[in-house]
Amino acid sequence: MKNCCSDFTPYPTDEKYFEVVKIEKVKNVCSSCEDFAKGQIDKKTPIAVLCCEGACLRGEVARQAANLVCFKLLPENTARICLGGAFTKNTGQRNLVRNASKVVALEGCFIDCSSRMMKGVLEGLELDVIRVDTLYDFDRNLFAINDLPEEKIKELAKVAANKILEKLH
Repeated sequence: MKNCCSDFTPYPTDEKYFEVVKIEKVKNVCSSCEDFAKGQIDKKTPIAVLCCEGACLRGEVARQAANLVCFKLLPENTARICLGGAFTKNTGQRNLVRNASKVVALEGCFIDCSSRMMKGVLEGLELDVIRVDTLYDFDRNLFAINDLPEEKIKELAKVAANKILEKLH
């Protein structure tokens, strides 16, 4: 008898290709997060916006740009995703990503953390990656958030957010 799955070629599972992460499950659910997710699903065609949440300068600019796009510039068409919630729990935030008309990952740099994380929990996820640090000019030798004044970071985030908005239209 032939195995029904004999033509299936599994993904390689060795460490050459994947990081293997065990995340402890929790019973807790944040009702505010779930309520927010439900409200976002009700939008006509939400674009789910994942974002680098890194603690470096590039991550901070990306995070601020994502918030500007989702909460100020295009709130009616976007859903800002809690990356931690979507990655670690199969609840509302992950459902927003799973059911979005489009998924956009705003990456702080070329490491592409948010898109790789979500592809790890949603097999076959298709998304558009925008590397935010390519959308503005700055001294690329800087790394930490405190390497630039807060006002300069906000300026860079505004520049990036406006360019992201162009890409979403």
